[in-house]
Amino acid sequence: METLEKITIGEYVAKDFRTAALFSKYGIDFCCNGNRSIEEACEKKAVNPDDLLQEIKTVLSSKTDSGIDFNSWPIDLLADYIEKTHHRYVSDKTPTLLQFLDKLSRVHGANHPELLEINELFKGCAGELAQHMKKEELILFPFVKKMVRASISDELIEQPHFGTVENPIAMMMHEHDAEGVRFRKIAELTNDYTPPSDACNTYKVTFAMLQEFEQDLHKHIHLENNILFPKAAKLEKDFSAQH
Repeated sequence: METLEKITIGEYVAKDFRTAALFSKYGIDFCCNGNRSIEEACEKKAVNPDDLLQEIKTVLSSKTDSGIDFNSWPIDLLADYIEKTHHRYVSDKTPTLLQFLDKLSRVHGANHPELLEINELFKGCAGELAQHMKKEELILFPFVKKMVRASISDELIEQPHFGTVENPIAMMMHEHDAEGVRFRKIAELTNDYTPPSDACNTYKVTFAMLQEFEQDLHKHIHLENNILFPKAAKLEKDFSAQH
């Protein structure tokens, strides 16, 4: 079996497109100059190859969360998980996707004008999701955690400025729907994330990243809409009934 050190940059990206974001972070061209070794590329960019290889190994060994029973989790733990897993994913991937989509629009937009619309749609998504996550992290999630603590210690809590937890929940669900519509349009414009026959490596990686981003967003929204939000609303009702 090939050792990690002997695989070229282009082969890494072909094996797992998630490595492209690492190369991009260090300014290493995986697209037109993908036939170089890690050592050669790192030398030109003054990057420690051992550090980069360790990051690549971490990406390649990362697992999915498909076997976890989130429904059995306490909702304060679930809120933390969503923030540290899905919110962080959005924050980490958005800058790279914006950079790649801008590049594709400049280089390939004339032959593939749909890229310009995809780019605008994703820019809208990036801005809206950033605001959406901030509202959850600063308003909704802290209140959910406060309710959990109060229910454990049997303490009273002041009524929040938003009245009932169902109000911010309704707003978050409305915003989830809007992003769902936006990504359905992106999927349509990309032919379900199928790169055209003349696509370069950056083109292929960008479409794969967009598809992964949508899949992560679906998990993210599922955890909130179907588990966290209903349980938070029920906890508030139970809490009110007891006091």
